[in-house]
Order: sequence, then C-alpha cells, then structure tokens
Amino acid sequence: MTKNIIYGVTGSIAAFKAAAIVSKLKSQGFDITVIMTKSSQNFINPLTFRTLSQNKVITDIFVEDNEYDPKHVSIADKADIVVIAPATANIIGKLASGIADDALTSIVMASNAPVLIAPAMEERMYTNSITQRNIRVLQEVGYKFLGPEKGRLASGRAGVGRMADTELIIQSIIDELENKSYNAENKTEDKEKNRLRGPAVTRLYESGSKRHGPLRGS
Repeated sequence: MTKNIIYGVTGSIAAFKAAAIVSKLKSQGFDITVIMTKSSQNFINPLTFRTLSQNKVITDIFVEDNEYDPKHVSIADKADIVVIAPATANIIGKLASGIADDALTSIVMASNAPVLIAPAMEERMYTNSITQRNIRVLQEVGYKFLGPEKGRLASGRAGVGRMADTELIIQSIIDELENKSYNAENKTEDKEKNRLRGPAVTRLYESGSKRHGPLRGS
C-alpha cells in the first residue's frame, strides 16, 4: 500500500532543499502532497513542487467554488506522516500555541499522523528561550525534531540553525513510516490473539464446570 506523506514547506532559504527531498521520496514510490505557506512562495514556486510530486500543491485552506471538500480534513485523513522541512520559528510557535490560521497549521492540527519537524533559522532565533520552550511543548505531545545542524546560515554567519541533512530527513521519514506499519501490524496481531483467546478460556471454564460442578470460593 502506498504511503501518503504531507510535506509542509515554510519561509526559509532552505526551501530549495525541500525540492530535492520531495523528488527523492517520489522516486521511491511515496504519494506526496506539498503544503506551502505564503512566505515559502517567496523562496520557491509552487509549480516546482507540483512537477516533482505530481500532485496539486496546497497553498490555501479555502475550498474551491465548484467542489465541497474541507481540505484540512480530507488531506489530514489520508496522511501517514506529516513532515515540515524547513520549519521556521514562526511555524513552530504557531503549532505550540495551537494556532491554525493557514493550510499547513490547520492540516497539522486536524491530523493524527506522526509529525516530523526539521527547523531552519538563524542561530539566535533557534536558541531564543521562547523557541526552545515551543520545541519542548511540541516534543511533549509527541512531535519529533531533526536538527538543526551547525553550518553557514542565510546571514552568512556560521552557527546552529542550518536544516538537517536532506538524506537524514529522507531516511528518518522512511524509518518513521516503517515503524508505524510495524506497530499497526502488532496491534492487529494482538487483537486477533485476544479474539481467539477469549473463546478458548470460556470453553475451558465451561468444561471444568460440567465435570466438577460450579467454581466456588474457598
């Protein structure tokens, strides 16, 4: 079964790296829907992601006039994982505060899928106590973070804030999807074992009652 990836792109110079990630994931057979924030479109054109993903790119939460389809619900329902890479301090702050005022934040809030976030920002923004608090808030509810790494930033300075390596992000997405599939299979097996075990215990009890009379307390 094809795995569905919701891929969020936010307003960072690292947005161009997202194109390489989407291209690689698509080549491995994943179905990818890209969600772009308004600011991300200043760095890369939605047409790029439409071409690479071979899917419509979502840039607006509002439904089309000729079709009733609450996008944040229908897209969230099919997600096996939600990835945001690059993720700015702004999007991290919105999610930590429960704000859902655009397509990406609304879809994340409406989804029960695992969320993987790869921050990308200037070092002082990343180390800011508010950003660190927001990251901890999201980690506490199960969101996973990759990076950032130390390297050359958009300002030209070197520091912590560079988006994690694209290959690491790709492998982490695949690992998370495989782990989700493994857990789902185990849950199915456990349910089947419980279903079979129930009648067996009942038959054993009934058999004992017929041979030895009803069970009594001491």
